[in-house]
Amino acid sequence: MYAHPDDLHRARCVGANAPAEFAAWVAFQQAVDREDGAVPRRYRELISVAVALVTQCSYCLDVHTAAARRHGVTPEELAEAAFVTAAVRAGGTLAHALLADRLYEQRTHSSAPVRSAAG
Repeated sequence: MYAHPDDLHRARCVGANAPAEFAAWVAFQQAVDREDGAVPRRYRELISVAVALVTQCSYCLDVHTAAARRHGVTPEELAEAAFVTAAVRAGGTLAHALLADRLYEQRTHSSAPVRSAAG
């Protein structure tokens, strides 16, 4: 549960237990957070918020919502990004339903029906 935002400060403690991996992660994060990329930083933060919504990472949502605000993202942009994210996530569910339908059909044609324990 994300009850303590101060837990974000524990990252350095956790990183001290895996210094090589933590250093690589910090370097990667710094590369992604650069200001001189082709994608402007405000868009990078909107993307980060969208991903945090999908992964349901409260810590990421906290950090990237604050960064989005600092980089000029408006409340309207944040709200629209949330609904775009929700729609894409729903589309992913439909896409997997299509896969489930095909897999179900393949099983129907390739094997005898499985009887339930009750039947």
